[in-house]
Amino acid sequence: MRGKLLRYGILIMSILFIIIGIYRKETSIVLKKAINICLECIGIG
Repeated sequence: MRGKLLRYGILIMSILFIIIGIYRKETSIVLKKAINICLECIGIG
């Protein structure tokens, strides 16, 4: 029971943080960082 409650609590918190990030318009920042990381792994950047 306690493990199930903890699992759902973490799920709700993660969804809440995703919504807050979208509200603060941080999606473009995350996308730019992801693109830079991918380009560095390939060796282009």
